[in-house]
Amino acid sequence: MTFSAEAFKAKAQELGFNLAGVTRAVPSPTLAAYEKWVEAGMHGSMGYMARPDRVARRRDLTVILPGARSLAVVGLDYRSFDVPETRLRDPARGRIASYAWGLDYHDILTPRLEKLAAWLGAQQHRVYVDTGAILERSHAQQAGLGFIGKNTMLIHPRRGSTFFLGEIISDLEFDAYDEPSTPQATMCGSCTRCLRACPTNAFPRPHVLDARRCISYLTIEHKGSIDTELRPLMGNWVFGCDVCQDVCPFQRFAQLTPEHAFQPSNLDRAAPPLLDLLALAEAGFQARFYGSPIYRIKRERLVRNACVAAGNWGDPQAVLLLEQLLRDESPLVREHAMWALQQISA
Repeated sequence: MTFSAEAFKAKAQELGFNLAGVTRAVPSPTLAAYEKWVEAGMHGSMGYMARPDRVARRRDLTVILPGARSLAVVGLDYRSFDVPETRLRDPARGRIASYAWGLDYHDILTPRLEKLAAWLGAQQHRVYVDTGAILERSHAQQAGLGFIGKNTMLIHPRRGSTFFLGEIISDLEFDAYDEPSTPQATMCGSCTRCLRACPTNAFPRPHVLDARRCISYLTIEHKGSIDTELRPLMGNWVFGCDVCQDVCPFQRFAQLTPEHAFQPSNLDRAAPPLLDLLALAEAGFQARFYGSPIYRIKRERLVRNACVAAGNWGDPQAVLLLEQLLRDESPLVREHAMWALQQISA
């Protein structure tokens, strides 16, 4: 028995997804590139990316789900209204990547994916939202949702790259499978805006991101001390980074999301004052960021990031709070507070 791909796409749209496609549960065509990336150590401290069991899953989706036949992929736009650049670039504020301005996307996409999977009626399935050991952008490309840009992002030719991905691995067969939306692997042509704009030079070459230098990695995934050589290059980013997406010409086609959950409740959710972040105690952090993607990095890393941004701001207004952080219970926070004070006094 086969399932209608068109019926699946119609149901996905009914549930609020902007993009949908289906591809076979076969290894990603970029698998070899991923393995070379791991061998080069470019995954940094994200040890889970190199774990043998995770590598095995990326090589063979039936390790994840025995009998897996298909991969249904959906996308949901997250671009909300345009926050004034003057606010985002204000060095007295900590800048947050736009995908984290609203509620946590896992909490929005996962229930819908489960509902979609239940509607499909697959005997066996697994649902992922940026959580599974699969090369989701590559599989999404195979399902016709876009192409991989030189900044390693999945880019839809008519929507840009500001959308979340979700996947359903199942034992279903579909009556038709999608093909990549473009005959060529990428539509970037000779454009290198994203590579040139990266503040930390995190792209050693097109389509390769060295996570160890990426601001998103440094502010979110990396749990330890941030390299002192990279701190001055991070500007006022305190959670993620949008630079390589913002400069992409395809972003002019980005759609505004219909999801109210991804809209910031106020402009401070996009760029909160650094003094507020430096003053955060645990209770204040939880009250302010619970339900947000920022909540998962916990108070320690957010304040660490705010210390770096404060050092780059260089304003004496931050001195008193930074001096108080020298007595913080976290050695990580104390170290970065000391660095920030040294920057201000230099």
